[in-house]
Amino acid sequence: MASDDGYRIEHDSMGEVAVPARALWGASTQRAVENFPISGQPLPPALIHALGHIKAACATAAAELGTLDTPRAEAIIAAARRVAAGEFDDHFPVDVFQTGSGTSSNMNANEVIARVASEASGLTIHPNDHVNVGQSSNDVFPSAVQVAAALTVTGVLDPALAHLAAALEARAAELDDTVKTGRTHLMDAMPVTLGQEITTWARQMETARQRLAESAPRLADLPLGGTAVGTGVNAPAGFGARTAAALSAETGHDFTAQDHPFVGISAPDVAAEVSGQMKAAAAGLMKIANDLRWMNSGPLAGLAEITLPALQPGSSIMPGKVNPVIPEAAAQVCAQVIGNDAAVTTAVQSGNFQLNVMLPLIGRNLVESATLLAGASNALADKAVAGFHVNRQNLQQALARNPVLVTALNPVIGYEKGALIAKRAQAEGRSVLEIAREETDLEEAELRRLLDPAGLTGHDPDQAPV
Repeated sequence: MASDDGYRIEHDSMGEVAVPARALWGASTQRAVENFPISGQPLPPALIHALGHIKAACATAAAELGTLDTPRAEAIIAAARRVAAGEFDDHFPVDVFQTGSGTSSNMNANEVIARVASEASGLTIHPNDHVNVGQSSNDVFPSAVQVAAALTVTGVLDPALAHLAAALEARAAELDDTVKTGRTHLMDAMPVTLGQEITTWARQMETARQRLAESAPRLADLPLGGTAVGTGVNAPAGFGARTAAALSAETGHDFTAQDHPFVGISAPDVAAEVSGQMKAAAAGLMKIANDLRWMNSGPLAGLAEITLPALQPGSSIMPGKVNPVIPEAAAQVCAQVIGNDAAVTTAVQSGNFQLNVMLPLIGRNLVESATLLAGASNALADKAVAGFHVNRQNLQQALARNPVLVTALNPVIGYEKGALIAKRAQAEGRSVLEIAREETDLEEAELRRLLDPAGLTGHDPDQAPV
């Protein structure tokens, strides 16, 4: 962040360092900026804001326990809340690929808050002695990872999954009695209703929400108060619990303090759990996106069961071509989330004795996965699911010629006779009904009853979709 004002000299325990004059950070942050010119990606804003929330909560707890005087605590709380509100995001320049404990970013937060608090209050507020009182990077940063993930999953991802599920349920109800050819192995199978098919997608998203909700209490259980290795050195008794209570008040989300903070510091397995739940959601979302793409394929040489909304030209060379761009974007998101989960899995098992050393990567990937899934879910709901048109004539033509309908005759004529009818119908391009008239002694009325596609779906028109 160089400026026309040049640089100022800051110092830390290692000596002096030149810092851009207008920067709110100090020497420790500047060293990290210079040491980690790796990706050009700073921490995601949600993780920066989580650090702000935690610093405000820690100052509250420290004041209550008498380890921080009230004037300084109030100044730190006010500055930390401004960090949590996103006011100083541009003053968090440290690359996400940094020291594995997140120490550089913890010190970034300490230095920014100390400077803002000092300027606002006129007091001398030190990044370590005051802002970091009762804390270590080793308990603050993994807690920030969990806080950022918890707030993003519950506040951003869950509403998006709920929105998609509701959009799917609405279309399922609308298309409850629309019969189509089912498919297994991408081959024609027994009939289903569109309502049954779409309700399956809705249930996938609702189940994804349930899985994430089941993980939420563990994600909200933080190692605050554990300090460097989990023993709580330099933190007063009860600091973790008081900080968690203050953090709950700051965020409106229920957080607790781990009774054995060694776990959250050295073995953040809950991150693998939540990442895995998001991977499962991504797998479900990709299935939905790909089904929509297949059903939309055509318009002449594909299935053409539905027509997705036309959103943009599909080709720079083929006039009139329109592509399923929203499902394609959603599928790419799902691939990224699955990849993020692989990285999180590797990172979570990279704890050595009392500290995990891939925490920034874990935090980045959890927040990114939740944010990406939310965006894809909202886009799929609003720009694909809500507006697709059903090509009923195509559905009916495929049903009429589906040789697999003969399955309904198995209990009456046997499998081998059914296979003969199916093969003849397919070879001769005729309906199963026509061939069955010739190959069986069944009355036409009975054949029509047995071969009625709607009757084969198990659908009760007087009940909600199954």
